Amino acid sequence: MTIRNKLTLQFAGIFALILFLFSLVIYYFTSLYRQDDFFKRIEGRAYNTAAHVLEADEVSERARRSNQIRYYQVLPFEKVSIYRLDGTLFFSDGDGQLEVAPTVLERVKQEGMVHYEQEERQVVGMLYEDNEGEFAVFSSSVDAYSLRKLQHLKVILIVGFLGSMVVVVLAGWAFAREALRPITKVVGEVEKISASDLHLRLSDAEGKDELSHLAQTFNKMLDRLEMAFEMQSTFVSNASHELRTPLTAMIGELEVALMKPREKEEYQRVLASILEDARLLAELSNGLLQIAQASVDTSKIKLSLLRFDELLWMAHEQAMKRHPGALFDIDFDNLPDDEDRLIVKGNDALLLIAIVNVLENAAKFSPKGEYSTVRLSADRREVVLQVTDKGVGIAPHDLRHVFVPFFRANNVRNITGHGIGLPLTESIIKLHKGSISIDSRVDEGTVVTLRLPQAIGLISAKNTF
Repeated sequence: MTIRNKLTLQFAGIFALILFLFSLVIYYFTSLYRQDDFFKRIEGRAYNTAAHVLEADEVSERARRSNQIRYYQVLPFEKVSIYRLDGTLFFSDGDGQLEVAPTVLERVKQEGMVHYEQEERQVVGMLYEDNEGEFAVFSSSVDAYSLRKLQHLKVILIVGFLGSMVVVVLAGWAFAREALRPITKVVGEVEKISASDLHLRLSDAEGKDELSHLAQTFNKMLDRLEMAFEMQSTFVSNASHELRTPLTAMIGELEVALMKPREKEEYQRVLASILEDARLLAELSNGLLQIAQASVDTSKIKLSLLRFDELLWMAHEQAMKRHPGALFDIDFDNLPDDEDRLIVKGNDALLLIAIVNVLENAAKFSPKGEYSTVRLSADRREVVLQVTDKGVGIAPHDLRHVFVPFFRANNVRNITGHGIGLPLTESIIKLHKGSISIDSRVDEGTVVTLRLPQAIGLISAKNTF
């Protein structure tokens, strides 16, 4: 069932319930008012009849009937009976039958006035006191006129209900169609968007209603998808380039070596060159494997409490081994007084890789003889590592791609590297619920900032136990 039909049925159902209850209340209170009003009329007739009959010594029967016709409207099928309190009938007049049970007579004695219904008749029983004693007067009639009006009201309410429902269903369907028109428009625009048209956006995203909020959210998702496709395309292009270079060199060396017989030393040189290219391929494969491992769930990785300053010293030693000529200025001036605020929860091997990658980048891209500044600090919730170099910098349009595996900016292609370090570092830091940010200016340098949550709360809990 479509949403339009559901809305129409829900709207019609709610209106039908309200209209039904409204009609029921009208009919009920009209019927109740008719009944009470007719009881009062019968009660008046009972008083009138009792007065005339029990005072017959003063007013003749013919005069009583004449006064009744002249001053009082005769009720349909009216029947009046007067009983002595011992149950004997004293007087009876009118059409139809009126049976008075002893229990009813007893109620009149006790209560003085009773109202009840006997089939279609409404009956009033009252206690009347005369100079001859007390009598039980019963007056009854059929409210034929009001019952016909009540039946007519019922027909009007039923016909009005059915007619209103037809109008409500049609109006609800038109209302639902109009209400869903913007959604239909959005669906049409979404259907036009394909993998090759991710630049398209939904048009109704400028308002403040729920549909505009949905369009804004969908457009943001398209932004992320477009960036993901672009990053994927960049990754494939860069990966192909990085893998093709050593493979092309290996194939070229082998083809040249096989063109004619060569000396032993020449074959050794070719094999050494091929081995170097093979190691390069292995290094690329290991980098991709590390990125994949750093993207798994933390539940599959062994985590422990680590001193970040100790990790930094270990990373510094490894970076110096790989780049003996590198110069680092380690700044510990802003360390907190509480050493526990330098403790993080993580995997020591992975965090060591992340820090070494950042230090290596600073060493590779800094001019010879220039120091790279490494500053460690802690704010209220995080441990902060900031590495600043004075290298070539990164262009603004390249900053958005630095975390794509194998991406290398045009101004650093002459520097040894594979474009794996920063993507791997980002994966590791995110795995530890941290963040990485890069601020760079061309020909001025780059600042890489790592932030990791402190484990001081875990330390307090551990000490408590």
